[in-house]
Amino acid sequence: MTARKIVVALGGNAILANDASAAAQQRALRETARYLVKFIQQGDSLIISHGNGPQVGNILLQQAAGSTPDNPEMPLDTAVAMTQGSIGYWLQNAMAAELTALGLEVDVATVVTQVVVDENDPAFETPTKPIGPFYNHEEITTIQSANPQFHFVEDAGRGYRRVVPSPRPIDVVEAGAVNHLVNAGVIPIAAGGGGIPVVRHGHELVGCEAVIDKDFASEKLAERVGADQLIILTAVDHVYVNFNTPDQQQLNAISVDELQQYIAEGQFAAGSMLPKVEAAIEFVTHRPEGQAVITSLSNLGKFIENGSGTIVSTVNAESSV
Repeated sequence: MTARKIVVALGGNAILANDASAAAQQRALRETARYLVKFIQQGDSLIISHGNGPQVGNILLQQAAGSTPDNPEMPLDTAVAMTQGSIGYWLQNAMAAELTALGLEVDVATVVTQVVVDENDPAFETPTKPIGPFYNHEEITTIQSANPQFHFVEDAGRGYRRVVPSPRPIDVVEAGAVNHLVNAGVIPIAAGGGGIPVVRHGHELVGCEAVIDKDFASEKLAERVGADQLIILTAVDHVYVNFNTPDQQQLNAISVDELQQYIAEGQFAAGSMLPKVEAAIEFVTHRPEGQAVITSLSNLGKFIENGSGTIVSTVNAESSV
């Protein structure tokens, strides 16, 4: 088999479940690493990206709780950078341990990654990305008075959550460095948490208060490094239509045209599967020779063995269900 350059985008369930302690997240990533090293064993080149939703929310809470005039809390872009460092550290440590156990001498390195967004993106006018915990009305009144720039929304009767803009990524600043690393045989961990959101001001990059969708950022990275495959990991083995109904059907090999028809029918939830499907479409549209895959971490072994998962390409599939 010809070696491929593969970007794997880890979902939050690969890092954090119920226990937010460092030890628990490290254990989860050690289990994740056991799946990821399978790509190295079969001779592929690997680039890893990951989410950071729960982690960045927790950091912001810790920052706010300990903020003083002499030691103020850090802005959101810096909090994203902090999670890139902490999760990258845990993951490169876990990967190194698994690689060593298999007798594979491969270096793993985390790249603190900036992702460029357009400061005129309409998303800045309409914050939609929830971060952090739920609050009751009294709590947000207090928080809002101390932080008038914050935006909150009521979430399905469960309370209020802070929301921030989620602009689309337009470039990955360190994509060249990531490509140099992977071409040199190193496993880079990059674009963590969707990347640190920055806007271009002349020759400068300026951080902004936003969170970039991890799947769109991973797609942009895969596109920029010329990846052969983008694998987006989520909680289910396949994408489904008529999800959670008696008519539920899993999608196997499927074309962009078919997926776009399902999007038009409203088959995919905006807050969960839709961005993954849209990122997969975007990748194979920009790299027609490439392939996008949506599946679960636990299904990676079956995917490697027999192609199990939802596989998206630009060509018409013979059978999509």
